[in-house]
Amino acid sequence: MEAIARSVPVGVVGAGTMGAGIAQVAAAAGHEVRVYDAADGAAAAAVEAIYQRLARAVDKGRLLAEEAEDAATRLHAVAALEDLAGCGLVIEAVVEDLEVKRALFAGLEAVCGPDAVLATNTSSLSVDAIAGELAQAGRVAGLHFFNPAPVLPLVEVVSGAHTDAAVADLLVATAAAWGKTPVRAASTPGFIVNRVARPFYGEAFRLLESGRVDAATVDALLCESGGFRMGAFELADLIGHDVNLAVSRSVWEAFGRDPRFTPSVLQERLVADGRLGRKSGGGIYAADAPRPEPATADPTEANLGHWLGSGDGDGPLTRAGAAGRPSGTVHWRIDSDEVSLRPTDGRTAAQHTGGGPRTVVLVDLALDYASATRVGIAAPEHAPKEHVEAAVGFLQGLGYVVTVLPDLPGLVVARTVATLAATAADAVDSGVATADDVDTAMRLGTSYPRGPYEWGAALGWNWVTGVLDALAAAEDAGRYRVSRQLRERAETDDGWREDDEVADRDDLARRASEAMWAADTASRALGMTIEQVSPGTAVVSMRVRPDMVNGHGVCHGGLVFALADSAFAVAGNTHNRRTVAQGADITFVAPAREGDRLLAVAHEKFRGGRSGICDVTVYRDDDRAGRATIALFRGRSREIPGTLVPDEEET
Repeated sequence: MEAIARSVPVGVVGAGTMGAGIAQVAAAAGHEVRVYDAADGAAAAAVEAIYQRLARAVDKGRLLAEEAEDAATRLHAVAALEDLAGCGLVIEAVVEDLEVKRALFAGLEAVCGPDAVLATNTSSLSVDAIAGELAQAGRVAGLHFFNPAPVLPLVEVVSGAHTDAAVADLLVATAAAWGKTPVRAASTPGFIVNRVARPFYGEAFRLLESGRVDAATVDALLCESGGFRMGAFELADLIGHDVNLAVSRSVWEAFGRDPRFTPSVLQERLVADGRLGRKSGGGIYAADAPRPEPATADPTEANLGHWLGSGDGDGPLTRAGAAGRPSGTVHWRIDSDEVSLRPTDGRTAAQHTGGGPRTVVLVDLALDYASATRVGIAAPEHAPKEHVEAAVGFLQGLGYVVTVLPDLPGLVVARTVATLAATAADAVDSGVATADDVDTAMRLGTSYPRGPYEWGAALGWNWVTGVLDALAAAEDAGRYRVSRQLRERAETDDGWREDDEVADRDDLARRASEAMWAADTASRALGMTIEQVSPGTAVVSMRVRPDMVNGHGVCHGGLVFALADSAFAVAGNTHNRRTVAQGADITFVAPAREGDRLLAVAHEKFRGGRSGICDVTVYRDDDRAGRATIALFRGRSREIPGTLVPDEEET
């Protein structure tokens, strides 16, 4: 289908901000544009305002002077609806009142030719309801621009039950010819953007209403971790709470007061109190005061022992150098001896029982852990303070600003993304739009960092439904109910399963190290023995023999290095991945003598991508004097192809 020819005049009814913006777009695309408004002088004022915007665009170098002049000559304010006769396309942009629009379209049908296409810019009203009483309802469709229309690229082309397919095709082609990105939507409440976006605001207000998280913290996590351009409260203040609430109420009412779309009582109170946002001097935030600071953990150097990452992507460990790995995933865990860092799956930290002796500390979702600047964490209410501080210190050491949250189901970003993804999937399953059009609409219409359907699929629909189920159990079963189609999608999802139930990682580490050690004749020839092994850790001993002493009467430094290197090798191979050394540094701090029993204790500090870092401390173990450090070693490793034990034995 071809777009409407440039020679065909376009009419715009309604000379407010949106109507004027649409008129500017059509004129810039080469059409004669006739602007009508029922208020005296409004159309002329709108045309004059467009002239001024075009002039500013020339001054800023965004438009050539000739182009601006040509567009200006094509703009005309008209005094009567009858002056729109002869227009091939008329776009309505009047007040969002169904009866007003119905009356207007009845008038347009009377004055416009039978081949003219009549489009409504409504953002929330039913196209069918607007066109229902017209003789030619098939020529009516939605053409929903986003404000400011000359700037934002998205246009929703909305088909009602009676809209002719050729009319929708014509509008799609015309929007594209005007430099816009059209998406197709069925005439259902909220179309795409206003429907799918509801949880972005709804979950933020729900968190604020809980009294456990403040607005600045919610916004900071959504932006600095979730990758959203603006936080929910900042954006609602900008839009205006009256406008935002009106859309929420419209969608809620249209869906029969479905609890998924229940408006916020707190937002209703803001509107009732006249706190509408920036335009009224303040809403959630005061317009003339500095923004409150989000909750931020104080700097700490607490860091309990070594930390070992595992899983697909290694989450926050991507910050430490695992370039090219998927880093916005929920398929990882990072353990120290006392703490297990895990991505939230919707459950609270207190509900996680798979950490064994470790304290489970949950990490909120991030769009990309490699580039996120802030992360939110939560621990069980009675978790040891030093364990929480250790998690904070570890994450701060990776460069994150850390927010310690209450132990809430779904935390902040995860619950927001899960509900957005579920709402996007519901729109697709309900036939509102294709998945591609839903994602395109949300990226362009709301500047989301990722399309919510694509995001949900990437995270795994089983993860999405898991978060919803946890929220339903803890808060509101109706609000977070999972649709049958989404449940089926999750059941066929090949997503990652959390490692809680894998009880034999230590056994795999033992078998892998035994296989490696059996082939290491050099270490065994020096009398070395593996004393202890677990994933990422190893303790190897050696007794200093007479033939190991140098001319100064102390153990040869090369043999101390060999002991440290052997412990490094055992620790690095405990994951059943063959690793080889890339480099090492050793510092000698004290001598060892004949008869001394030496212990090399190796801890992996980092493992991600194909690289690893391991620290080894070599001790002189004396039954009477205790342990004394004699050497410090840091090794760098890389993985090579192959495993140490057969794949079928892996768990």
